[in-house]
Amino acid sequence: MTKAKRNYPTLYQVNIRVWLNSISIKLCKRATLDDIPDHELDKIKEMGFEWVWLMGIWQTGSRGKEISRTNQDLLDEFERTLPDLKMGDIGGSGFAITSYEIHGDLGGNEALGRIKKKMKEKGLFLMLDFVPNHTAIDHQWVTTHPEFYIEGSRDDLQREPQNYISIPSKDKERIFAYGRDPFFSGWPDTLQLDYSNPELQKAMEIELGKVVKLCDGIHCDMAMLVIPSVFEKTWGKSCDSFWPKAIQKIKSKNPEFKFLAEVYWDLEWELQLQGFDYTYDKKLLDRLTEGKSQPIRDHLSAGLEYQGHTVRFLENHDEPRAASIFDQKKHEAAAIITYYSPGVRFFHQGQLEGKKTRISTHLIRGPHEPVDPVLHQFYLRLLQVLKNPLFEKGRWRLLDTKETWHGNSTWDSFVAFSWESSQNKMGVVVVNYAPYSGECFLELPLPYLTDKTWSLQNLMGDEIYVREGNSLLSEGLFLDMPAWHYHVFEFKQLKKEKK
Repeated sequence: MTKAKRNYPTLYQVNIRVWLNSISIKLCKRATLDDIPDHELDKIKEMGFEWVWLMGIWQTGSRGKEISRTNQDLLDEFERTLPDLKMGDIGGSGFAITSYEIHGDLGGNEALGRIKKKMKEKGLFLMLDFVPNHTAIDHQWVTTHPEFYIEGSRDDLQREPQNYISIPSKDKERIFAYGRDPFFSGWPDTLQLDYSNPELQKAMEIELGKVVKLCDGIHCDMAMLVIPSVFEKTWGKSCDSFWPKAIQKIKSKNPEFKFLAEVYWDLEWELQLQGFDYTYDKKLLDRLTEGKSQPIRDHLSAGLEYQGHTVRFLENHDEPRAASIFDQKKHEAAAIITYYSPGVRFFHQGQLEGKKTRISTHLIRGPHEPVDPVLHQFYLRLLQVLKNPLFEKGRWRLLDTKETWHGNSTWDSFVAFSWESSQNKMGVVVVNYAPYSGECFLELPLPYLTDKTWSLQNLMGDEIYVREGNSLLSEGLFLDMPAWHYHVFEFKQLKKEKK
């Protein structure tokens, strides 16, 4: 039976082409979705994941692969990832999509249907990609509907060759814009869609509908690029909003379907208002990387209506590996703050094992890296603790700290919050997010602590403390913690012994 969905679900991102390539090596044949072993899905479920995002599953074209294999900047990156790089390792970007059909090499739509059925039986939900901003450079629309794309002039091409390309279309040559983020050069294996064209928006709604039929949720790549304000600023054309009507159309028929937006530039709340269930929270990662506690607390002081619909992560396919930017203790401390905060708990394949090499979405093979046993055990324990209903469905709130004595400023290095259930069950998460030891009193404004004795068990360690509720209320919980140290306390009331 499928488990009821959590308030704050867990999501596991899988690079499907890299995963299947590793299976192919073991089987000595080209593996498809049908070759994913049941025990691998069982393992994902047992670790505590609810959603699985199979990234890079759509049909791509030969032109995109050719560009990936001949672009020198890309080749330099690939060789840094794979010193023994072979052309067969370069499959072309999984985001240069020619059609929303499961790639033939992966087994097609039928194979996806079979693995989705297996996942459902195990209580796993399937998430797939949707790329609204662009298509592959060799998409059929280039010849059948060139008006669906942003066109430029010969002057544009000469002035910005990194952003435009000349392509024969029907009986004449046309200048098309590459798909792009306005802060970077264009992606040369893609073409930019023109959202000022109402017919293009209708066509993209149809494409979106194709994806919805195959999964339980969608990860929308760079979703903010088609917001009217961003699109007009980038391309000088006004357009109608796409997301509100497209999402509403899907939700009216399938209200449980989930939309997750990759989004930056302070546009997260706007996309939540436009209908997205969840939006990326890259800012939390940026603040954790910076390593200062006050900006982290400020960030976590946002309203729960917003925070509960964010996606918390330490890495993904676009970001550097967490193990490559954090040392061991800071990595653990950052993970405690990230994954015990409200929102979707998003983990990337290889993160749990402490892998340090980011794999480009153009590659179908990754380097061999040994498992970091300490980090791996930490993550397995973290995921196990997150199964506690308190952290799945409890009420979250940020807590304050105060100084232990005048002049000791280390109280400001702490980040802490509580989780509470309707049955007065409580957990407290506290992290000394600093490269030095610190002391503080943690304020616990929880009236039900009164006149009771409490056991505080660190679920992420072995410590158990006993504290009086009245003292906790009046003074706070005294903490003296080393650099980057953390506690995840479960509070349990101790019954008084009868005399």
